[in-house]
Amino acid sequence: MQQTIIRLEQAVVAYHDSIALQGVSLAVKQGEFVAVIGPNGAGKTTLLTVINGLTRLLKGGLEVFGQPIDKWKRAELRKKVGYVAQVEAIDRRMPVSVRESVMIGRYGNMGLFRGPDKQEWSRVGDALEMVGMAHLANRPVGHLSGGEYQRAAIARCLVQEPDLFLLDEPTASLDWKAQTEILQLVRRIHDEQKLTTLFVTHDLDALPHACDRVILMKEGIIIGDGPPQQLVTADNLSRLFDLPADVVAERHTHVHTERY
Repeated sequence: MQQTIIRLEQAVVAYHDSIALQGVSLAVKQGEFVAVIGPNGAGKTTLLTVINGLTRLLKGGLEVFGQPIDKWKRAELRKKVGYVAQVEAIDRRMPVSVRESVMIGRYGNMGLFRGPDKQEWSRVGDALEMVGMAHLANRPVGHLSGGEYQRAAIARCLVQEPDLFLLDEPTASLDWKAQTEILQLVRRIHDEQKLTTLFVTHDLDALPHACDRVILMKEGIIIGDGPPQQLVTADNLSRLFDLPADVVAERHTHVHTERY
């Protein structure tokens, strides 16, 4: 029987006077690949930061790996949860190499006062190999393209050896080729590392074609949860994004044909 990795019950999150999550309940089992899709402001990123222990609940409950979130020490949770944020603006003057930036992901396992040894650098090399970045290990991070930077961010996440993989719009601002390569990479890593994955996006073109399950979010509420073949329909997407049905139908035909 699959273990429930995430159990969220009637979660409420507020920022000042704005409600980000409104009574959200969600259970994710070990090994699932779940895509969370919705427009900007739907509460998708908040959902990830709550699970990652970075945002507190106003009301409701959360268990991660079978333990209430407030029972976790943050350092211990960091070891088990890998988080990849959106593509960030890169300072081209940054003097850190790719391999050094990936090593940052190991410090939670090593401890603050222990420097990396040969074995730790070997782990970094393996992670870079896995994401196709070994040949750029010594390149300054500031000289990477957006797609390369995301690959390095995924490698930094992998060296943590996480069990739960959270990705927040990892293909935003990337061109079509880089976007496709990142989607394929994420699915391969999910399968090979036997991870549990939540992939957040607002872009239908970035919806992983091989996800097991889709969650539709709007205005802080989950409005749909089920297999992608059932949920990713023109009618559902029209309501989700507040777009005319004919516009969505044309776009949906393309996405449905290409992905499902």
